[in-house]
Amino acid sequence: MLREFRTFIAVVREGSFTAAGRQLGLTQSAVSAQIRRLEEQLGLALFDRGARTALLNAHGRELLPQAEALLALADRTVSQAGGRVRGVLRIGAIASVQQDLLVRALMDFRAAFPEVQVRVVPGVSLSLLGQVDAGELDLVVLIRPPFALPPELDWQVLLREPMVLAVADTLPLLPWRELLQTQPFIRYDRASFGGRLVEGFLRRHRVRVQEAVELDEIDALAHLARAGLGVALLPRTRLLDGRGLRLLTLDEAAFEREIGVIGRPSRSPLVQSMIDCLAQAALRPPAPAA
Repeated sequence: MLREFRTFIAVVREGSFTAAGRQLGLTQSAVSAQIRRLEEQLGLALFDRGARTALLNAHGRELLPQAEALLALADRTVSQAGGRVRGVLRIGAIASVQQDLLVRALMDFRAAFPEVQVRVVPGVSLSLLGQVDAGELDLVVLIRPPFALPPELDWQVLLREPMVLAVADTLPLLPWRELLQTQPFIRYDRASFGGRLVEGFLRRHRVRVQEAVELDEIDALAHLARAGLGVALLPRTRLLDGRGLRLLTLDEAAFEREIGVIGRPSRSPLVQSMIDCLAQAALRPPAPAA
């Protein structure tokens, strides 16, 4: 939450979200997202939304001196430690997150904490959830579980990725339902949380498919569809290569995959800093492909 407090104070001092963004090197939308997240965490609105400038309401005026005192204490603590923070951070992450989102977050995190070792543990969502619940990992980045979390864990959404039907561009352009029913189906592994989303979609819409291949790797699903081996329901990730494919939206039946972070509410400042870096990385567009 320290990053949100810094942004909150910058908005107050600069007089607007846009000016605060310029001062912090963030977009206006990134500043807005941080303030909204802070308000959600506190359960309070901090600004009068109707004004063009950022005007504090009574809650905001009450919070301001507390936020300034908290940041001053944090800065003094780092200063007294010689500016060095050491330790090991254990992060679990699904494969698609490791290719883009986690890379961007680690660039920011390592710049702030160069002496902290980061261990990234791969895995599917269910396995990673078990490891963070057991205390083997500090936080995990995964697909939102399709069930309630235990009270000692909490969830923060980072990205929402629409699910699309991947079809080889050599196939006739037909409605998505017809393609699913007439073409071989390349299935997103039902053991994964993403695969459960797909299975739920097929059941809700009473679509019977011709099972062909089942696997958990998003890029592999796309490659198989591109090769003409069938059609696949998969998330439109930030780095999904659409060459040779038609990525068909599902119209009124649209659904999405949520990517987020799970950790313990009573987490260390180091873990919270990593979560802040992930949230910031999720707000930035992916770099163009080389």
